[in-house]
Amino acid sequence: MSLFLMLALSLMPTRPAGMFADNERARLVVYWNSPERYKVSLPSDARQKGAWQVRLTPEGSLWLWKYQNALGVGKVAPTTDFTKVAPQAAEWKQWLDKKIDSDYWKAQTAAESANLALLAPPSPATPDSATAIPVAAKPIPPDPGPIPPALLTLVGNPPSFANIVTPLQHTITFDDGETLAYKDNIKVGNPRYAYYRFPQGVVSYGASLKTMLDTELNPIFEGAGFAANELKIAKAVSILEGGFDSINTYDTGFVSVGFIQCITAADGRGSLTQVLQKEKADRPADFDKDFRQYGLDVTPDGTLTVIDPGTGAELAGKDAVMKVVEDKRLTAVFQHAGRRSLAFRIAQVQIARSVYWPANDPVNIMLNGKAFKCRVCDVVKSEAGMATLFDRKVNRGNIKPFEDLLTKIMAKYRLDSLSKVVAYEKELIQGLQYRTDFLADATLSQPFDPLMPMEKENPPAESDAQDSR
Repeated sequence: MSLFLMLALSLMPTRPAGMFADNERARLVVYWNSPERYKVSLPSDARQKGAWQVRLTPEGSLWLWKYQNALGVGKVAPTTDFTKVAPQAAEWKQWLDKKIDSDYWKAQTAAESANLALLAPPSPATPDSATAIPVAAKPIPPDPGPIPPALLTLVGNPPSFANIVTPLQHTITFDDGETLAYKDNIKVGNPRYAYYRFPQGVVSYGASLKTMLDTELNPIFEGAGFAANELKIAKAVSILEGGFDSINTYDTGFVSVGFIQCITAADGRGSLTQVLQKEKADRPADFDKDFRQYGLDVTPDGTLTVIDPGTGAELAGKDAVMKVVEDKRLTAVFQHAGRRSLAFRIAQVQIARSVYWPANDPVNIMLNGKAFKCRVCDVVKSEAGMATLFDRKVNRGNIKPFEDLLTKIMAKYRLDSLSKVVAYEKELIQGLQYRTDFLADATLSQPFDPLMPMEKENPPAESDAQDSR
């Protein structure tokens, strides 16, 4: 070999060593591209609903998120219309409501026209209800007029909040016979939903833990350190999230998986990759069977890594996350494991306990110059109360404003000890309610309901009593 050629070869960039060898990448491309592995089609309900349908736009949802934050509302439950909790912006709300109604009406009109062009109406001689095309029932909404100048300055010019899309169905079949199907362009129920980001994303809620037998659930949770009453709490909260096999790739979690929706986050280093690390460390053979054989892995530092089913390229971090969002074959790997793998389920529960369980969270407050310290479980004794906090931590990442409300209750009833707060747990939990009211859940133990004599013994502070008039 000539000196020149040796020098040229030394200067050529080389592919960095990855998690997968070249022969593994080649095998995965062959596997994922076999003829029956992956199919894309119109959904079965396309004739009834139309091939073209109306959806919230990701751009509009992002604008709503910016507006929500600009108002100082913070993160609200996804099912909540945040504009209703911002009375300081009543005038803006009126304009925004008209703008959203107008955009959706225009999109619906466009969808009907597009569908009529695709599907001819049925012949009177051979009526076929399956080819019926939805017709807008709403009258033309009022024009919103120009955007209020102050709102424009605060958030910027909003895009259209609605558009027409063609949802597609993606069907993936594994060698073991498991077939999974997803529909993209998800229809969110709240037109003011501020967390919709990826129209190519999908959702499947899986089997709720409440539908599973205790003989199946108890060994999983007990092995992860959950007591019997804690299992009840996990079941109650999981109904808001999904089952072990649930998956969501359309919102701000990027890729969310499992009974409490562990996420990759944008960089592929979220709680979901902690679940993968846990299974890989504790049960490596199961991990290889559940994930690696399909082209998914996690690096030693906890970064998601995948093989692109189409090209065989190895992707890591944010590129890996977006490939899972875009390619339903990789999406299906997570749900396949959630349905069939005990190891993956156990890892989910273990990480849920270590990351999201609020019982041992430290509590530090100051009242009248005195510091009070405890753990959450020292104040919150009921299952309903712990479920409320677990729900907050799963969905928000923290239990705020727990300490602020605790301080107000101690001041209101002139309590000089945290142990006395237990009698007012119900009031504390009422102020922390988030996505659902666990105080109305008959399957969970409830907080102590304070008696009048106790309230008389510790009357509200004078300033609070005056404010209540």
